[in-house]
Amino acid sequence: MDKSSIIFTCILFFALGLFSYNLWKIVRNIRLGKSKNRFDQPLKRTKILLKIAFGQTKLFARPASGILHALVYWGFLVITIGTVEMMVDGIFSLDRSFGVLGSFYDMATASGDVMAVLVLVSCLIFMFRRLFLKIKRLSGKEMKKASSIDAIIALVIIMFLMISLLTMNIGYIGLHPENYFGSFPISNFLYSFIANWDAQSMEILHDISWWTHIMLVLIFLNELPYSKHFHVVMSIPNVYFSNIENLGKMDNMPSVTKEVKLMMDPNADPYATPAADASSPESFGAKDVTDLNWVQLMNAYSCTECGRCTSECPANQTGKLLSPRKIMMDTRQRMKEVGKNIDKHGKDYTDNKSLLNDYISTEELWACTTCNACTQACPLNIDPLSIIVDLRRHLVMEQSFAPTELNMMFNNIENNGAPWQFPAADRLKWKDE
Repeated sequence: MDKSSIIFTCILFFALGLFSYNLWKIVRNIRLGKSKNRFDQPLKRTKILLKIAFGQTKLFARPASGILHALVYWGFLVITIGTVEMMVDGIFSLDRSFGVLGSFYDMATASGDVMAVLVLVSCLIFMFRRLFLKIKRLSGKEMKKASSIDAIIALVIIMFLMISLLTMNIGYIGLHPENYFGSFPISNFLYSFIANWDAQSMEILHDISWWTHIMLVLIFLNELPYSKHFHVVMSIPNVYFSNIENLGKMDNMPSVTKEVKLMMDPNADPYATPAADASSPESFGAKDVTDLNWVQLMNAYSCTECGRCTSECPANQTGKLLSPRKIMMDTRQRMKEVGKNIDKHGKDYTDNKSLLNDYISTEELWACTTCNACTQACPLNIDPLSIIVDLRRHLVMEQSFAPTELNMMFNNIENNGAPWQFPAADRLKWKDE
């Protein structure tokens, strides 16, 4: 190993170590949630993963932005092969070590060369949209200036990644004009404009581009855990573990279901042994992030803040306070706060704050119509509704707090066995009229 390889290896392992540490903290935060079985039906989940995560099919509901985003995502998948090769080359002082793969390498490098241009163009369009078109769904009371800056920084890094990749390929071709590994249709065309450069200039171009590209990769990798763009990492597991049941189906609490059956069924045996999963829970619903399940917390880390959920929400469209995007952003922010408290004070520390009320207001929760438009619109199958329902469940069952109309219905069910305010004996009087 030469001096440059030693330097690169130290930088690489430091960057990967830092990313692993931040990833571990995020996994720790997600594991604060309660257990949830999402390991069933692996074949069905894999099909959904290929269709939605890799195929990006839900994005095409908005064709223009959807196609551009899909190109960026697919481009990253293809270019990742070259990134891995660069890491191997940097550690072992090699040059195009994957060239031994023959025709597959030609296909991979050609795809990466073309995708670099497509990604670059897509990012330029995204930058123009964000700076000049003022897309409505990219704004909102929950969207702070830092979020917009975060998006712009990511776009700039990606654009420089694509430019450095192309210039690196041009320099590589210039150093080996007659004998090089791979296929570079775009870089070959661009190389024709500087084909008269001498070997030393080509080497400088290649080396600067190589180091710029790999350093930007490592910087971007370690920026992700602090950014909304962490969905680059979280999108695949989030889609795989997403809800594959009908969207209208809600989870019932076994202990509550048992009590309702006893109340509604006159022949039920109140002394029957309860099912194993029907034991009384410590609390009903969710007040803080530790009351949610791990899938819901993973959803929060996967949110891209794209606003598709909020733009489809009928409550938000009619001027209500509810924004499904804000629900996910607040959950993520509270989870990070709880994680920092654990790091600083230990796992038993309490700051006397909670997700409910301190982050999400009751007005937001009761504005929800449970229509599932937000979940349907989300390109990553994030489910804001499940969090809303659990928070509302806590309000009703733990705090006896609900709108007047719901409280009237609850009283009628308890007293009359039906939502109406008529006793059972009077229900059929209408037929005598």
